[in-house]
Amino acid sequence: MTARPANAHQAQILRALRDEGPNSRAQLGDSLGLSRSKFAVEVDQLLETGLVVHDGLAVSRGGRRSHTVRLSPQLRFLGVDIGATSVDVAVTNAELEILEHLTQPIDVRDGPVATFEHVLDMATKLTAAGVADHFDGAGVGIPGPVRFPEGFPVAPPILPGWDGFLVREALGQDLGCPVMVDNDVNLMALGEQHAGVAKNVGDFLCVKIGTGIGCGVVVGGTVYRGLTGSAGDIGHIQVDPYGHPCACGNRGCLEAHFGGAALARDALAAVRSGGAGSAGELAERLAVSGTLTAADVGAAAAVGDPVALELIRTGGSQVGQVIAGLVSFFNPGLVVIGGRVTGLGHGLLTAIRTQVYRRSLPLATGNLPIVLAELGPRAGVIGAARLITGRVFSPA
Repeated sequence: MTARPANAHQAQILRALRDEGPNSRAQLGDSLGLSRSKFAVEVDQLLETGLVVHDGLAVSRGGRRSHTVRLSPQLRFLGVDIGATSVDVAVTNAELEILEHLTQPIDVRDGPVATFEHVLDMATKLTAAGVADHFDGAGVGIPGPVRFPEGFPVAPPILPGWDGFLVREALGQDLGCPVMVDNDVNLMALGEQHAGVAKNVGDFLCVKIGTGIGCGVVVGGTVYRGLTGSAGDIGHIQVDPYGHPCACGNRGCLEAHFGGAALARDALAAVRSGGAGSAGELAERLAVSGTLTAADVGAAAAVGDPVALELIRTGGSQVGQVIAGLVSFFNPGLVVIGGRVTGLGHGLLTAIRTQVYRRSLPLATGNLPIVLAELGPRAGVIGAARLITGRVFSPA
C-alpha cells in the first residue's frame, strides 16, 4: 500500500508538488510559510517514505544551491469517467499528467457489473501498454447523484440497476488500491480547475450538458457537494410545468428539454413533422442514417440548418435561465460550459450568455466570463485522479 503523509504539513507539501510541479526546497518552504527547519524535517520524512524524491539542483538564489524535490515518478493513478454512452479511462502520474488515455462506447443501462467489466478491461490494456504495473489509487465519476461519503449512487435517473451499488468497495477490491467516487460533473470541475480554463479561479460553476445536465459548484477552491453529495443537480430544475416527462419521474425538467437525448428527440420530431424541418441538413442526415443525434444537430447548425439553429437557441435559452438563477444566488467568478452537447458550438454559448446577462443583476454579471470548457474528455479523468490524490495525499 502507498505510504501516507504523517501530518497536515506533509500533506500540504504533497499537494503543492501535485498542483505546481517540481520546486526547490527553498522556494517550496517559503511558499508554504514553513520555517526552514520545520520544512526540512517534513521533506526528509517524505523522502524516506518514497513519496517524494530529489530531482537535481535548483538554480542558485545566492549562496548554497537548493535541491529540487518532486513527487515520486513511480506513483500511478487511474482516472475513470463514466458517461451514459461512453467511458474514459486514463493513467496519470502524481502531477496528474495523462500518460495514456482510452475511450470506449458503453451503455450504462447495461448495469454496473457490465460497465466495470469494461473499466477493468481498459485498465488491463493500460497496464499492458507499459505505463503502469500498479495503481496507487483510482477516482471514478458517475453520471448521477452519488452519496459522496460512502461512494455509491443513489436513485440515478439514467442509471437503472445502479442504485446503492458499492462502487468503491467493488472496484477497490479488483484494483487493489483506494477508490473514491463522485458525480461526473464534480470531476469535470476539478479537472478544469487543475489544468483547464478555471485554473486559479476560487469560485466558479461548471455546467456539463450531455445525456444529463449537472453543475459542479466550486467555493473557495473546493467542490461543494452539500450534506450528502447531491449539490448541483440542476438537470432536474423545472423549466416548464407542462413539459416533457423526465426520467426522474417529474415533468418539465431542464434535462428532459435539452439533454442530448431530448435534443435528438426534438430534432427528429421537427424533421418528421414536415414544414421547414422537412428539408435541409437534418433531413438529409435522417435519410442517410434513419435517426438523429445531438451531434447531428451540431453539424447541421454549423452549415446553417434553420431547424438545428432554432433548437439550439431554444434549449440554450432554457439552460441560460437556470444558470441566471444560480449566478444571482451564488455570484461566481466564472461559468464554464462543458459536456458533449457543447459540440453545438458558439450558438449555444451565445444563447446561454444572452439569458444570464439579461436576467441576472449587473453586480453579478459585470465581470463574469461565461466560457466553453477547455479540456474536453480529459477533464473528467484528470479530475478523477485529482480526487483520489486528495485522499492519498492526506494524513492516514
